Amino acid sequence: MTRKVFWQDPYLTELDTRVARVAGDEVTIEATILYALSGGQESDCGAIGGRRVLGAEWRGREIVYRLESGHGLTPGEAVRINLDWRRRYRLMRLHFAAELALEVVNRRLSRPEKIGAHIAEDKARIDFVWRGSIAPCLPAIAADVQALVAADRPIQSAFSDEENERRFWRVEGFAEAACGGTHLRRTGEVGGFALKRRNVGKDKERIEIYLDETSAVLPPRSA
Repeated sequence: MTRKVFWQDPYLTELDTRVARVAGDEVTIEATILYALSGGQESDCGAIGGRRVLGAEWRGREIVYRLESGHGLTPGEAVRINLDWRRRYRLMRLHFAAELALEVVNRRLSRPEKIGAHIAEDKARIDFVWRGSIAPCLPAIAADVQALVAADRPIQSAFSDEENERRFWRVEGFAEAACGGTHLRRTGEVGGFALKRRNVGKDKERIEIYLDETSAVLPPRSA
């Protein structure tokens, strides 16, 4: 089974490993820093042995990567993985901004039923059941999230059940939630953001999260 190094160090941008299995244009590797779509967080972009990754998919607890046909990789071959850092870091910032917003919504609106979430490179969203408009509450929700970002609190991310690869994040004194995504080290890394309300149907509300494009990006790290 692939060792998920993106959980140990989500800031790592290069990793040397070996090909585990090959089935046509699909490969698995012994260790990886490339996250695959799960829990609404989109897959990373990157390359394996210089070959661009076209897709990534969880199959049980394994991650299978799709490369261009004729990639030429063979089992046991040494390869270097390269991660698109700009995309990864935007996904992590948007992901945690959405996590903070959801927890604030839960507190202010008495835990409405969450019915969807998606984290892409350009924006994140959370959807929930709510009668009426949340527009009057949105400034207060944004202010609460901004206060958490400004406080720059440490974020703990770890296994709750390592054998079954179940993970969580925690901000001490604020909240804890089950989540297997890639997480920031501190809330302050979210940086500048904006929340927008969307009505997506009867008794359904959506909050979209956008990043301030002028926010600084941390330098990448390599193995």
